[in-house]
Amino acid sequence: MRAAALYSAAGSLLLTTLAAAPAGGTPAVPGAPGVPGAAELRGTAVAVARARAAGIHFGACSAADVPEAPSGLRCGTVTVPLDYAHPNGKQIRLTVSRTQATHKDPHNSKRKVPRQGALVYNPGGPGASSMYFPLIGVVPEWQRIAAAYDLVGYAPRGVGRSAPVSCEDPKRFFKAPTASPTHPSEAYKRQRIAQAKAYARGCAQRSGSGLRHYTSLNNARDLDVLRAALGEDRLTFMGASYGTYFGALYAAMFPSHVRRMVLDSAVNPDPEKIWYRTNLDQSAAFEERWADFRDWIARHDDVYRLGATPQQVQRSYDTARERLAGKAAGGKVGPGQLQNTFLTAGYYDDFWPSRAEALSAYLHGDPKPLIRLAAPSAGTAAEAENGKAVYTAVECNDAAWPTDWKVWDRDNTRLARVAPFETWDNAWMNLPCAYWPAPRQQPMDVRTGPGELPPVLILAAERDAAAPYAGSVEMNRRLAGSALVTERDAGTHGIGGGPNRCVNAHFEAYLLEGRLPARHTSCAPRPEPVAAGGRDAGSSRRDALKGKADGR
Repeated sequence: MRAAALYSAAGSLLLTTLAAAPAGGTPAVPGAPGVPGAAELRGTAVAVARARAAGIHFGACSAADVPEAPSGLRCGTVTVPLDYAHPNGKQIRLTVSRTQATHKDPHNSKRKVPRQGALVYNPGGPGASSMYFPLIGVVPEWQRIAAAYDLVGYAPRGVGRSAPVSCEDPKRFFKAPTASPTHPSEAYKRQRIAQAKAYARGCAQRSGSGLRHYTSLNNARDLDVLRAALGEDRLTFMGASYGTYFGALYAAMFPSHVRRMVLDSAVNPDPEKIWYRTNLDQSAAFEERWADFRDWIARHDDVYRLGATPQQVQRSYDTARERLAGKAAGGKVGPGQLQNTFLTAGYYDDFWPSRAEALSAYLHGDPKPLIRLAAPSAGTAAEAENGKAVYTAVECNDAAWPTDWKVWDRDNTRLARVAPFETWDNAWMNLPCAYWPAPRQQPMDVRTGPGELPPVLILAAERDAAAPYAGSVEMNRRLAGSALVTERDAGTHGIGGGPNRCVNAHFEAYLLEGRLPARHTSCAPRPEPVAAGGRDAGSSRRDALKGKADGR
């Protein structure tokens, strides 16, 4: 999945291979397609036992973990094997953050809310951290949940200070201004192929032989170790975007370890989709979301003066691209930076006003709003480089990718004819996987039968582009007993704990009472954004859910 300008846990612990087997009751068979090996399952049991005994010693957060962290936020580490097949080999430490349950009922100050355990959150990526997540407990939509749960965030393996992965010198990461042709020339394609090969080599050179162990299956195993270290017999987990994928892997690998699980904006878990076809589907969906955004701008032409029809808005956008190709705004904002900035509007419609305002200002002689939104910041280069490196390592390691450039060229050329907005930029983001030096995994066939897994709640916006809606439908089909809540005619990526009261009613009922709605339930969409400039609406919630960095 293309990175946006990066941004929605009682019982006995069974330390046996059988308990950790995929749902269906049959122990994993080493070498079977899509099934974790027995050595890794045994290694997970060893790591879980150690973590249960060691726990996590929470103390003040360092500036490297969470800058200017409030006193109520505490940080610690959990130790996991780099390679679960060798649990006594090299160990890595994952950073963890937590706020304890407040026990305060926001609607009744005299009532003490009983603690239900820890709620662990992952915002997606791959490559995103949730170290800031526990701070969301002060947001009104989250106060009831924060009363009952310790809120737990963490930096997955490879991210931040959790055995970080790197593929290039962060000082050279931001290259601006850049081009972003929707129909690239053959010369431009050759240039991007060379860059992809160099990037893949850089990952191997800078991250070494351990690169192969940054996978979704290991992220799921790490989650079980974290559960044990937190002292939880069963996990309460919320994953968004990519976090839904390894959350689903966890559910299939460790069904008896699940208490409750929310999958928000689910990735399609079909092994045939991981990850090459998922990215093609995503590019097609972004074209539809871009059309939604252009339609909204056109209906507010009195505010933005970008055109009274979607076609006129497209011409305004194309005019800005052409001007920026001739002269970068502020020397740093070219067509590539414009595209990245508008891509975020495909993830979050509360970004629409600020993007439309910046485009309008630029075309009417004031480039400052666009420069403020789109110019890369040297201060975020190390975090951005790390995020891209983890993203690339996990997706390239997880599954087979086409290694013949002709396949990439054929598929993306065809798609770009009908979906030009994001297709080729998405292809370039993922092209290093064609030349990846590490061994590939076989994706696990995620599915559970009736009664094998506690009921799971799936949340989805019908017009989500980053995680197309069909993925949530497929997740619902594969996880027996799950329920899917759909926000109709909406496209925000990550909807749990947001402004939609209907969605939140189901979200809270599930986490606080264990109560699921009908298998297929829908909610009316949230109100459209108000046509005005200024700070993006919903930014406080989004920053916490995405760890202040951008999510994917």
